[in-house]
Amino acid sequence: MQSVLALLLIGIQLVYAGKHSLQYFYTATSGLPNFPQFVTVGIVDGQPFTYYDSNIRRETPRQEWMAKSEGEEYWEGETQKTIGTEQSFVNNINVAKDRFNQTGGVHTFQFMYGCELDGDGTKRGYWQIGYDGEDFISLDKSTRTFTAANPQAMTTKVKWDSTGALANSQSNYLENICIEWLQKYVGYGKSTLERKVSPQVSLLQKSPSSSVSCHATGFYPSGVTISWQREGQEHDEDVDLGELIINEDGTFQRVSTLNVKPEEWKKNEYKCVVEHQGKTIREILTEDKIKTNHASVPIGIIVGVVAVVLLLVIIAVAGFMVYQKKKGFKPVASDDGSNSSTHSNQNHKDETR
Repeated sequence: MQSVLALLLIGIQLVYAGKHSLQYFYTATSGLPNFPQFVTVGIVDGQPFTYYDSNIRRETPRQEWMAKSEGEEYWEGETQKTIGTEQSFVNNINVAKDRFNQTGGVHTFQFMYGCELDGDGTKRGYWQIGYDGEDFISLDKSTRTFTAANPQAMTTKVKWDSTGALANSQSNYLENICIEWLQKYVGYGKSTLERKVSPQVSLLQKSPSSSVSCHATGFYPSGVTISWQREGQEHDEDVDLGELIINEDGTFQRVSTLNVKPEEWKKNEYKCVVEHQGKTIREILTEDKIKTNHASVPIGIIVGVVAVVLLLVIIAVAGFMVYQKKKGFKPVASDDGSNSSTHSNQNHKDETR
């Protein structure tokens, strides 16, 4: 199991060829005077497409294709649903604080749910709640029950499991309704979400004595493999793979750093190998191919402000203050269901009571 905040951080990494994903993240905060009490974001295939916070109090599109595809009735309906959810999520922080015997301080109550659809028709769904950057409770779709991550969540688990109604309704949503809307949104943004763009690959170095990074950027979808070879053989020692980052235009970038001394790679052939969408790019590490920190292009690529990431940071900032770990994530396989709606948030009032 995994913290909801961690899922937010890796959410953009779930996109690759033949796979589509739809995710919603809700965050309520307390103890942050200049930060919205409640924020939501919807993400399809790693791209934020809807956004709401308690300051603007309006569900808004975050992609041009979304703004063009849905009219005022849709946005007004989503706004009213989210407003209805906002107060219950803010209240849940107080409930959780009571459970944990807390008074003041900074606190976050986070909720993530979503679904994935593979190219072969395989479906997955996940539904999890976290408090102060730690797991609180999650839905186990295979048993239609909830899993409490700590003793404080047991009261919630017992209540929700007593009738099975919430587990059944949310499982149905994840298995069917969520998939239906995922397909609809992918259809709206097909030209953007199903495009294929090959990476630009550069070898970067801050100074003549520092490590060398292989930087791939501008690629879409996000599934990329960056590896190193030494004298034609796989080399995975002294290699650090950076986080996947989303660029302002919705494409992605990633860096793999080779931590060997210059005299080592100068006397042995090192090669960076980047694989994306069946295409392989190989860059042999030589001095003339390295771009240093003084070159304008690499700095522009790496340091350039990423608007979409900033949107995610808005949601995650409070969680970063208390979140200290990252773990693995395994969504549950899907079965069947019915109906049609966008969010399932009308079913999430008084989460922790």
